[in-house]
Parts: sequence; structure tokens; C-alpha cells
Amino acid sequence: MRVLHIVTGLASGGAERQLLLLLRHLPAHQQCEVVALTNPGTVAAALRADGVTVHHLAMRGNRDLGALPRLVRLIRGGGYDLVHTHLYRAGLYGRLAARLAGVRAVVATEHSLHPGVIEGRPVTRGVKGLYLAAERLGSTTVAVSRQVAQTLHSWGVPPGRVELIPNGIDAARYTRTDADRAAVRHRLRAELGLPPESWVVGAVGRLVPGKRFHVLLEALADLDQGARLVLIGEGPERAALERRADALGVRDRLVLTGERDDVPELLAAVDVLAAPSTEETFGLGVLEGLAAGLPVRHSACPALDELPPAAAPQARRIPSEAGAYTAALRELRHLNDHSTDPLPRPPAVGHYDIVRVAADLGALYDRLAPA
Repeated sequence: MRVLHIVTGLASGGAERQLLLLLRHLPAHQQCEVVALTNPGTVAAALRADGVTVHHLAMRGNRDLGALPRLVRLIRGGGYDLVHTHLYRAGLYGRLAARLAGVRAVVATEHSLHPGVIEGRPVTRGVKGLYLAAERLGSTTVAVSRQVAQTLHSWGVPPGRVELIPNGIDAARYTRTDADRAAVRHRLRAELGLPPESWVVGAVGRLVPGKRFHVLLEALADLDQGARLVLIGEGPERAALERRADALGVRDRLVLTGERDDVPELLAAVDVLAAPSTEETFGLGVLEGLAAGLPVRHSACPALDELPPAAAPQARRIPSEAGAYTAALRELRHLNDHSTDPLPRPPAVGHYDIVRVAADLGALYDRLAPA
């Protein structure tokens, strides 16, 4: 079976990294290629390193209608049995192009949808209308959480057209011996300029307003001088966060890593993971922190909301306010200031293992486009 994944871009965001993981674990008989409408960033390089063919459509913007015939030609020429789109723009252009190219099995994964927000932007009447028109051109929409599925149903998408397949985490990448973890921790702390004995708060995600990383800067300002904050990711909010750090007097205690493809290793160098976002549709960063054996403090994680509390005892939900994070981080600092040992891996990590998730997606492909 030949499958073409169409994604808006391939910078190192949650949806893009999820696509990379899926392609590493889908059944071998499903041969996948990827086309990025724009911005073939670090994830494109990682896919190519894995041997995956990545096409770049060089789309100039949302209204670059000339991209549609180019995409139709690419799909026709590739002889694909199934097309799978990711993110809003790719969902609009990809589902239409697949139909025009004669592909009947068309899947779209909805990674980031709230009742009034899609991918961090307000849902207008026009955006919603285009979304629903494109949805009718597909076969199935995959929701990454029950929250996303419920939003789709509230928009009028029939339940029979929605498949719940959560995001996954590559649990195996977070498994390492004590000696290896200590070596990775030492190496990366030196690389990032972190004092060996500092106490480090980590956060993962695109640097966008919805992630609310400014909350962590404000909390950092109220922690002692031995505390550091490492933000793993890149995005348009970087300059604003740097200015805020300067104003708070914590710029020398903030590390911005930019886009990285070694998140499991970076998390071995921190002591706690914090996630103040309130707009999550899954909460992948929280799961990554749990897989790394870290205590986690978060403000939204639908993935954990769908499991019993015993599935992740080291994770605690707190308000997305500086005072709440200051208090929670001070408490953790006191508890684990002298310990670098990882916490036991909770059941939630196994539940969302990418091997299991990819198998479910592969089974969906087989049902929609039998070989």
C-alpha cells in the first residue's frame, strides 16, 4: 500500500514530530511518502535521514491556489492508495487534491481543535465553513483525544466519520541505564551552559502565546538563584519571551534551545517538566516528561484526563498562574533538590506507546484501502 502524508509544514511542532514517529512505526507493507506545503524544517531533515521521500510544494500562502494543481499532479503521479492530511491548510488542499486525483481513501488527523480555536487561532464562520466542506471530501477524520472528537461532533461531523486514535510517545527512546542517563545529563548541561548543581525546570513546545511560557518566567523570578528554565522549541514568541526575561531579571537563568530533535536526551538534563498551556488537545509534552521519569506540573492534558489518576501519579494539574507554578516548583525543589534519579515510568506512558498507536492507525488504513 502506498500512502501520501500531506502536512502544512515540517518545523518541529507537536503534529510534525508525531508524524515522524508514526512513519517510524507503521506496518512495513504501508510505504509512506510526505509532502510539505511549505516550510520543510527540521522534521523534513529527520524524515529524509530515515529514508522517507519528502516533497516540498513551495506554497506561498493560504491563498496560493496554484499549489492545488501541483498537488493533484503529484498525487496522480505517485499512484497512492491513500492520502492522509495533517493540520488545517493541508486538510483543505489535501482532501480536495486527493479527490481530484481519484484517490477515494482520504484520512485527516485533527491535531489541534477546540470549540472556538483551531491551531491557536480563533474559529471564524468562514474557517469553520471551509473546514466542514473539506471534511466531507474525506473518508475519516482521526481525533487525537475525546476532547477533539467531542468538538467535531458539536460542529456536526457525524460520529461514524470520526475515529479516536490518540497521539503516541516513543517510550523506547526514553529508556536508558543509570550510567547512560548520567552521562547524557552531564554532557547536555555543559552544552546548554547549565551549572552542574543547578535545579532545572524544563518545558517543551512551540514558542507561541497559547503555550503561556511567560507564566514560567514569572515563576522563575520568584525562585532562588540556583533555579534555571530551559524552553525546548522555537516560534514567533521567542523575542517577546526574551524581552520579558530581561524585564524580570532572569535572562541569565533562561535557556532557549531552539528546534531540537533530541528531546528525550534534553529531558534527561532537567529536574521537572512544567506545562502551563491551557489550550492542549492532547498534551504530548506532559507525556514526554512522564516518559523521562520527571515530576510534571501541568495546566491541561486531555491525554491524562481520559485515564484514572493512578495512571500518572507524578503528574499534578495546577492553575496556569505564576503563583501556582511558583508554589508547586518550590515544593518540588525541596523534595528532589539532591536527587537525580528518575521516577518510575507510569502506566500512562505504556498506554500511549507509539507502537500501539501506529498499529491502530495501520489497521485503519487497511480497512479504508485494502491492499
